[in-house]
Amino acid sequence: MNIRNLSALTVGTVVVTAASLWMGQQAYSWFPVQATVEAQLIDDLFSFLVVLASFIFFAVTAALLYAVAFHRAAEHDTSDGPPIEGNITLEVVWTAIPIVLVIWIAGYSYQIYDQMSIRGPMEHHLHMPMGMESAEAAPWDGLWNKNKQESETSEPAPAPAPAPDINIDTTQPINVIARQWSWEFRYPYKNVSSTELHIPVNERVHLALESEDVLHGFFVPAFRVKQDIIPKNKIDFEFTPTREGTYRLMDSQFSGTYFATMEANVVVDSLENYKNWLKQAANQKPAPAINQAATEYALTKDSPFKTGWQSVEPAAPPVVNYTGRD
Repeated sequence: MNIRNLSALTVGTVVVTAASLWMGQQAYSWFPVQATVEAQLIDDLFSFLVVLASFIFFAVTAALLYAVAFHRAAEHDTSDGPPIEGNITLEVVWTAIPIVLVIWIAGYSYQIYDQMSIRGPMEHHLHMPMGMESAEAAPWDGLWNKNKQESETSEPAPAPAPAPDINIDTTQPINVIARQWSWEFRYPYKNVSSTELHIPVNERVHLALESEDVLHGFFVPAFRVKQDIIPKNKIDFEFTPTREGTYRLMDSQFSGTYFATMEANVVVDSLENYKNWLKQAANQKPAPAINQAATEYALTKDSPFKTGWQSVEPAAPPVVNYTGRD
């Protein structure tokens, strides 16, 4: 290899590596905010995949551009190229590299899913006992240290209000009932129910997912968690929210005509505010919630103009203590 080729290879490798790492960092901005421990794990995995994919793309593109720039045939050269046969070394290299990359990606992905306590497809999380492995193990330490450093460099936050004197066991699951087309959430505290999911921050959240009719999907983009809800099965599901705020839950499976209306707010509160909310909701008289699917279906049913499209009649609006903000 001459000096020019060696220099070009060195410079190209440095540029391609730097560009790939930059792309990996940009990948974090392509998603909603990280609101759970699982979100950080998934985003790190995705960034890793973007770095690998970018490196391959930039390397192949750079090699093509270099060949076009420095190894073109002369303007009027119409002769055949040299009769080069197979290169065993090259073939071994370009076969071994993809195998190594696939094993690397598979191993890293398995570690992420293991930390998230995701079970295999044959298990479906069915009736899993509480106490599944927490996703907090390694990444939670990093988040804690980061939050601690930020708190040390900023002004001290005001002391939180004392928590209400109510007994709440956060290890007890919140029942999530999916139906065409609404969500209902039932809490273990005094049979409180709502159409808006409230959960405490920095606590392991346990959900028991069930469907009353067809296949639905529990999906919160900011949480990076998604779970199919299979009819006639109760599915245990867990995650750990780390950021207070209001997020959007949607149905990730096409469950019929009005599935796009099947959304709900997910409110992540401090433990004190979560207890306050439960206490206030328990004092409210249950009432039918507003249901967009039922409203739209009623308008279509009463309309004199018929489209000819048949649809399943939506389930009756759930009767809950707290009807949410929508």
